[in-house]
Amino acid sequence: MNRTILTSLILLTFSFVGNTQTKNFIDQPYIEVTGSADTLVTPNQIFIKIIISEKDSRDKVPIQESESKMVAAFKTLGINTDLDLTTSDILSNYRYYLLKQKDILKSKEYILKVSDATTASNVFIQLEDLGISNTSIDRVDHTDLESIKNICRAKAIENAKIKAIALTRSIGQSVGNAMHISDNETNFDNPLQGRVAGVQIRGYDSYTKQKNEPPKIEFEKIKVKTAVNAKFTLK
Repeated sequence: MNRTILTSLILLTFSFVGNTQTKNFIDQPYIEVTGSADTLVTPNQIFIKIIISEKDSRDKVPIQESESKMVAAFKTLGINTDLDLTTSDILSNYRYYLLKQKDILKSKEYILKVSDATTASNVFIQLEDLGISNTSIDRVDHTDLESIKNICRAKAIENAKIKAIALTRSIGQSVGNAMHISDNETNFDNPLQGRVAGVQIRGYDSYTKQKNEPPKIEFEKIKVKTAVNAKFTLK
C-alpha cells in the first residue's frame, strides 16, 4: 500500500469518527431552556455636568474667575478636583454673536464625578451659592458593575437548571450535564443615561428660598439583568 492511499484512509477514518461524534451529540435526548436573573444596584459613581458661561453684560465675569471659585468650593467638600473634575476647551458662541451682534460669549463644560448622593447634594448647594445654575446629572455608574453582571449570569444558569428539572420531573426523566450554554449579552438599565429623569431633589426650592435645609437627592437604582440559553442532556 503506497503512502498516498494510506494517507487517504487515515483522513477518511478521522472524518468518519468526527461525523459519528457529531451525530451522537445531536441525537442525544436533551432539553433546551432559558434562565434569567436581575438585580438592583445603588450607583456609586455620579457624573454631574456643569457649564460656566460669561454673562452677557458689561460686567461679565470671566470664566477663569468662576472656575477658580468653583474648584475652591469643591475642595472644601473633600473632592479631589485633579482626579474627579474634567473639562472641555473653551467654546465661543459665534452663532449668538452673528444673530445678536453682541460680544462673543464664551462657555466651558465640566464633568464632576462624585461617589454618593450626599456629596452630589452638597455640590449643587455650592454651585447655587456661586450663581452657577446650568447643571445637570449626566449619568450614573457602578465601579463593580462587571462583577455584578457575572453574579447575575451565575444565577441565570442556576435558574435554567431549576426550570429544566421542573419540566422533566413529571415525565419520569432527569436532567444530566449541560451540552451547550449560550450567554445572551448582559445589559443594564441606566435611568440617568442622557437624561435627568430618575433624580428626585427634595427640599431644593425651600433651600434656595430659606436656606434652612440642604436638598436631598435620591437616585434610581441601576437594574442589571441577564439571560442564558442552555441545553441539558436527559436521562
